Amino acid sequence: MKTIILVLVVLLTSRTTRTQYKPDAKGSSVTFTIKNFGISTGGSFSGLNGDIQFDIKDLSRAVFNVSIDANTINTDNDTRDNHLRQQDYFDVKKYPHISFVSTRVVQSDKAGVLLLYGKLTIKSQVKDISFPFTVIPSGNGYLFKGSFSINRKEFGVGGTSVISNNLEVQLNVLATQ
Repeated sequence: MKTIILVLVVLLTSRTTRTQYKPDAKGSSVTFTIKNFGISTGGSFSGLNGDIQFDIKDLSRAVFNVSIDANTINTDNDTRDNHLRQQDYFDVKKYPHISFVSTRVVQSDKAGVLLLYGKLTIKSQVKDISFPFTVIPSGNGYLFKGSFSINRKEFGVGGTSVISNNLEVQLNVLATQ
């Protein structure tokens, strides 16, 4: 009986040692760069929230479940931002969030670099993505830094235009307990 209780305690304890973090919206940034008329332009989103479970010693149990408020798009041009919120771009009334849910985290071949795999959802279009990222301890949490490229048309964002189909997303996510 003592053995069974000990095994249960070990199992329960090992399940609860995964540390929970929340993205710090003020300490985090989600930015993007895209070519418009052949000139690089960019913008950002705010309103980052979600849950992150992370233990650098046990990547197999890492989980990133985060989203941003699509209505917060900011390109420093109110007219353009309002246009990007409309149906032919982000359709923020119908799809208020852009989300990412990880499927796995693994060590890359490069020291200090991890690979994050998951599902990105924009306008109900779900696509598998993966990208390298780094982890920097920061106070009672971590700063996760990475970037990835996507094709906006695969997510139904924007029609034919002078805007490039491909854009780069840069992430600096400060996650704290």
